[in-house]
Amino acid sequence: MRTFLRDLKLLVKGLVLIANVLPIVSGFALALFYTNASFSAYWEIFLITAIGGTLVIAGALILNNWYEVDLDRAMHRTQYRPTVTGNISLQTVLVLGISLTVIGFIFMAFTTVQAFIFAFLGWFTYVVPYTFWTKRRYTLNTVVGSVSGAFTPLIGWAIVETSFHVVPIVIFILLFLWQIPHTFAIAMRRHEDYKAANVPMLPVVYGFDITKRQNAIYIAAMLPFPFFLFEIGGGFVIMATVINIAWLIYAIRGIFQKDNEKYANEMFYISLTYLTIVFGLMIILTLPFFN
Repeated sequence: MRTFLRDLKLLVKGLVLIANVLPIVSGFALALFYTNASFSAYWEIFLITAIGGTLVIAGALILNNWYEVDLDRAMHRTQYRPTVTGNISLQTVLVLGISLTVIGFIFMAFTTVQAFIFAFLGWFTYVVPYTFWTKRRYTLNTVVGSVSGAFTPLIGWAIVETSFHVVPIVIFILLFLWQIPHTFAIAMRRHEDYKAANVPMLPVVYGFDITKRQNAIYIAAMLPFPFFLFEIGGGFVIMATVINIAWLIYAIRGIFQKDNEKYANEMFYISLTYLTIVFGLMIILTLPFFN
């Protein structure tokens, strides 16, 4: 059982799953805040959405593992995935990925039309344009994958209010921009792995210098967006901006840094800190509205 649970965690990419579910909660919390709605009026649909969204995301991640087993065999960091070790057969992985996806969408069908559509768009973008098409062919695979992940807060918002509103659009853009330097940091940390697997990540194809400059550009582009969420509170805007500026300063300084491994590791952890604090604050600062 312990081995099975460990393999299941690797199959759904544990932390990646959590990182995708957190923005769903953030989007929901913000929707309650901006519409002055009560959590008690939406807790059932929120629970259904949380379960359905998690299953849909897990299904997409498992299908990604099933399709990329040949890449995982060539990469050191993925050597212990059950698709590589054979602890779980590829047929079982495929059935599990499809099953979780279908069950997830069944749950989502009991939410709202928009939430269902956003869940589908996120799943489809990750599985088809990203996993099946661009991942093995283009450095832009990072951008495509980031589009997929950015749909998650829209799912949470859409169960309360229509997403044709400036706030969910801002969160979508913010999460999209965040994912690119975060993924570039991972690609730099695992440069040799991606190179061995012949995956055209930006650092592999164009080198670290260009990747560092791209990082700085995307991080700088994030700066204006917390100001669109000023109604959450000045503390949120200040905190998000301070972290963003600190991240940007480090990114610019890193352009001239020779130790690429240190740079990649620190960029990775700074990006995780940004996501945790900024999207965590979105939830914490709206908790009084969960009544």
